[in-house]
Formats: sequence, structure tokens, C-alpha cells
Amino acid sequence: MPHELLTPDTCAVALIDYQPQMFFGTHSHDRVTVMHNVQILAKTAKLFKVPTIFTTIAAESFSGPFLPEVQAVFPDMAPIDRTSMNSWEDSNFRRAIEATGRKKILLAGLWTEVCVAFPTVQMIAEGYEIYVATDACGDVTSEAHERAVQRVIQAGAVPMTSIQFMCELQRDWGRSATYEGCMDIFKAHTAYGIGVRYAKHILGEHASEAG
Repeated sequence: MPHELLTPDTCAVALIDYQPQMFFGTHSHDRVTVMHNVQILAKTAKLFKVPTIFTTIAAESFSGPFLPEVQAVFPDMAPIDRTSMNSWEDSNFRRAIEATGRKKILLAGLWTEVCVAFPTVQMIAEGYEIYVATDACGDVTSEAHERAVQRVIQAGAVPMTSIQFMCELQRDWGRSATYEGCMDIFKAHTAYGIGVRYAKHILGEHASEAG
């Protein structure tokens, strides 16, 4: 069924061109916020064992290495380096997506109007169901980002946020195997994490008093 809620066993994640040169040109969002949000995506994928792909463009000759904070989540994963602006036109990226066996793909990257929009439009045309974590994307201007988001929605993509992705995979706080991992992501990358830390502190104090 298209556009149903994502689950860890139905989706894959592709993170595109989180590199210094691309960040330098990003002005649609606060760059630190984008850095936090893409880390949420990577850590969520790792926590729920979702197939994940990193890709870069001209890493050695121009754009620089993949964001180290994200690379550290999957330290043994070598990003697929490309010359094509459109990841879907790169045969190695295409093979990596196909190898996941998944048709529901969450994409995020820099910049939205090119490195996210181009593969989204083409992958939808080829039968993939694409979800775009728009708060983990960025572009040269706010208008560029917004027009790109509009374009991918018109093509059939589903916009979402990084935290929504995590919560969609968790869904039930009674799922203890991934509960603490989700809380760790909240604490490391969101303002809500301040409340999580406070609640744990208060509950810990009460437990000590009861003991």
C-alpha cells in the first residue's frame, strides 16, 4: 500500500552530499540545525537496522569529505562518490538502492533543488515511493528549498521531518529494545532532550528517596 506508515523492514535511507562545499552554500536553514537533523536520520537508521546509503559528489577534487559526525554513525561505510549531480544517474548509487530490496526510500541531502529533487523525480517515475526529510535538507535560498519541496510533492513524494521518521519507526514506547536509543537521540539533538534529561533526573531522585 503506498504512503502507509514506514516500518524498519520496509524502508531504506539515502543521505546525499553532506559535504563542506555544499554546507558553505546553504542559506535556507541554520546549518547547525541541518547537521543535527541529518544525525537524527543516520542514528535512527542505525538503531532500527534500516539499510542506509551515503553518497558524495567530487569528494576528493572539490566538495570535501562526508560530514564526519554522520560518517561516525556508520564508520565502516564508504560513501559512493559521483560526478553526476543526480545520484540516480550514477550506476553505483542505483545498484546500492536496488540491493536494499526496498521500494520506500527516505532521501535527504544538500541541496534540495538539485541533489534531492532530481533523484526524487526520477525514482518516483521508476516506481519508488520517496519520502523527503525536508528539515535535514537545505539550499542556497529559502525560496530554492521551498520550490524544490513543492516540486517533489507534486511529483508524488511525501515530506516529513527527521524526528517524525524516528517516531514513526518506534511508534510504541513499550518497544523496549529501541526505547533508550530513541531517548539518546532526543537528548543529543533536540530541545525536547532537555526535558528528557530532567525527567530522568527527577525520577532518579525519587527512586533514591524511596530506597
